[in-house]
Amino acid sequence: MADKQTLNVYDDNVDKYRQLVDKLPELESITQFTRQLNPGALILDLGCGIGNAAARMRERGFNLECIDGSPEMVKAANDTFSLNAKTAFFSDLDTIAHYDGIWANFSLLHTPKADFPANLQAINTALKPGGYFFISLKTGEGENRDVLGRFYAYYKEDELKNLLLQTGFKPGHTKRGKLRGMAGDLEDWFSVISCKQR
Repeated sequence: MADKQTLNVYDDNVDKYRQLVDKLPELESITQFTRQLNPGALILDLGCGIGNAAARMRERGFNLECIDGSPEMVKAANDTFSLNAKTAFFSDLDTIAHYDGIWANFSLLHTPKADFPANLQAINTALKPGGYFFISLKTGEGENRDVLGRFYAYYKEDELKNLLLQTGFKPGHTKRGKLRGMAGDLEDWFSVISCKQR
C-alpha cells in the first residue's frame, strides 16, 4: 500500500525535487543499465518522479513506460518530457513477461519491508526472461521517516542481494555512493543491476 504521507511530500515539492535531480548520480547508472539491453527495448520506469531518467533513456533509443504514485510528479513528467506517464502504485504492477528492463531509482525504498518481497516478485514476473532490473536504495537498517515525513526502508547490500536471489534474479553490477537528498542529509546509497534468470 502506498504511503499517503510520503506521496503528499512529493506532490508538494515538485520544484524542489526538480532542482535536486540534476545533481543525482544517474547518468553513469543509466549507461550501465541500458548497455545490457537491445536497441528499442521496452523499459518500465517504476517511480519515475519528474521523468528525467526516462527522458534520457528515450533519447538513447529505448521505449519507455512510466508510473509514479504522485500525481504532481506524473504531471511534471508529462509537461516537461511528454512521457505519457501514469499515476499508479508499485502494487498495481501485474503484467507478465512484458518488459525488457525495469528501472527503480530511489523509489522502492518507500515500500515497507513487509511488502518488499511481493514487489520484487511482481517485478520479476513483469520482466521477460533474461530481462534486467535496476534498483537503488539508501544504505542502512530498519524503517524510519525523514524530517519531511517520508517513509523509508533501509537495506544492506547483502540483504538486498539475498532477496533478489530468492526472487529469481542474478545480482550483477553494484555501485555505491553518497548523496544529499531533499531532506538535506548526506546519506550512503547503493544500486544493483540484476538479470532475471531464464
